[in-house]
Amino acid sequence: MSFFPDASQNQPNSVPGWRTTATDHVIEIWHDGFNEVPAADGKQFAELNANQVSTLYQDLPTTPGTTLYWRLSHRGRNGPDTMALDIGHPEDPVQQAQMTDDNDAWGHYSGQYTVPAGQTTTRFAFRSVSATGGNQGIGNFLDGIMFGTAPCVVLTKIAVPGGELEVGDTITYRVTARNEGGSPAANLVLTDSVPPGTSYVPGSLRVIDGPNDGGKTDQASGDQAYVDEATGRVAFQLGAGATDSAGGTLPSTLEAPEGTTVEFRVRVERAAAGHTIENQATATYDNTLGDEVEHLTSTSNATATQIAPLAELKLVKAADRVKATVGEVVTFHMAVTNTGPSDATGVTVTDPLPDGLALISATPSVGGYDAADGTWNVGALGVGETATLMVSAKVTEPGAIRNTATATANENSPTGEAADEVTICAVPAAPCPPSGGNGGHCRPCC
Repeated sequence: MSFFPDASQNQPNSVPGWRTTATDHVIEIWHDGFNEVPAADGKQFAELNANQVSTLYQDLPTTPGTTLYWRLSHRGRNGPDTMALDIGHPEDPVQQAQMTDDNDAWGHYSGQYTVPAGQTTTRFAFRSVSATGGNQGIGNFLDGIMFGTAPCVVLTKIAVPGGELEVGDTITYRVTARNEGGSPAANLVLTDSVPPGTSYVPGSLRVIDGPNDGGKTDQASGDQAYVDEATGRVAFQLGAGATDSAGGTLPSTLEAPEGTTVEFRVRVERAAAGHTIENQATATYDNTLGDEVEHLTSTSNATATQIAPLAELKLVKAADRVKATVGEVVTFHMAVTNTGPSDATGVTVTDPLPDGLALISATPSVGGYDAADGTWNVGALGVGETATLMVSAKVTEPGAIRNTATATANENSPTGEAADEVTICAVPAAPCPPSGGNGGHCRPCC
C-alpha cells in the first residue's frame, strides 16, 4: 500500500491524470495481494477513502454526441461498501450508477454515456458513498477502470510501385490498420481481393508489424493469413492473440500508434492490359464494451493502377510483281512495325510458301529463318521499330497463288496478330493448247 499526491500537485510522483476531492490531495494505491486482496485487473488498485471520504475523478475532452463506454470493478474492504459513478459537466456531474459490494469478491459494472450538446469537457467521478466500520480512511476499492469511445479501425492502403505498369509486372498491396477509437477492437479480420486481371503470387502474404507479429516479417498463409481460392480473396487475422482461425485485439493508437500492417502481391495478366486495376480492403471487428457485442466494418481507400496496353504490330507485305510466268522468280517484301505503346518481345513473322512457289532465298536468313515452316524469329522490337524481311521464290505452276504472312509477339494486344497477303497471277510459259492440252496442267489465270 502506498500514498501518492494527485495530479493537481504536479510532483514527480503524482498520479498522472487523476485528482481527488480530499483536502490533502492524497490517493491511496494498493498492490495485488496486499492484505490478501487480489487486484481485479493488473497489479494494483485504488482505495477511494485514503485519509478522507472522497471522490476520485478525471476531466477529459469530449465531442458532443459521442457515445462513451465505461467499465469498472468495485469491492468493499471491511464489509459492504457503496460507491457511485458520476458523469457529466465538471460543475454538475450526474450519478449514472451506484454499486454496493462486500469484501469477499469484486463486482464488475459497465454502461455507456452520450455526451450532450455543448459539453466539450466531461468529468468521470468515482464517489465514496458509505463504508463498513465508519473509519473515513477505509473503504471502497476501485479497479479495472475503462472509459472511452468505441473502437474505430481506419485502413490506409497503397499499391507499390505507383505509376503505369505493364503486363507481367508485380503489384504489392500494403494495408495499415490503426484503431483511432478509444477502446480495443476485438476479433479483427482484414480481407482484400485479388483483382480481376491479376493472379495471386503464392507465398506473398505478410504480417509486416503490429501486435502478435512475433517480430517476424515473413508470415505466410496458414499462420495468420490465408487465400480463399474459391472467392479470390485474401484474409488476415490481426491483433494481439490472433490465431490461424480468429482475429485478435488491436489497441487504440494511444498504445499502438502504428497499428498493424500487412501486404500481399499480385501479378498483372494479359486481361488487364489497357485497363485500370482497382482494389479496396475491408476490416471487420467488434466493439465489446456495451451490453451486446457490436459488429463493425471499415473500408480502406481505393487504389488504382493503370496498366499499359500491349504492343500493336503492323505488317505490310508486297511483291515485286503481281503477274509472273511459270519459271520466273517473285520477291516478296515484308515490314513488321511495333506501333506501341509497349515494347514487343518474341516477335515472329510466318510466311509459309503455298503450292506454286518454291523457295530460293530468305533475307535475313542467318539465325532467324526456319525454311520448314517459313518463320522468322525477329526477336524484340521497341516502340516504332521496324524489321524488314524478304523472300524470293520461283513460280512452279500457273494459277492464282495467294501468299499470306502473319506477325505475332509475346505482348500481342487483344486485337490479335497482324497479317497481310499478296496474290500472284501465274501464267504458263507458253500458250495453252486447245482443249486443255499439255496433259491438263494448264490452268486459267486469275
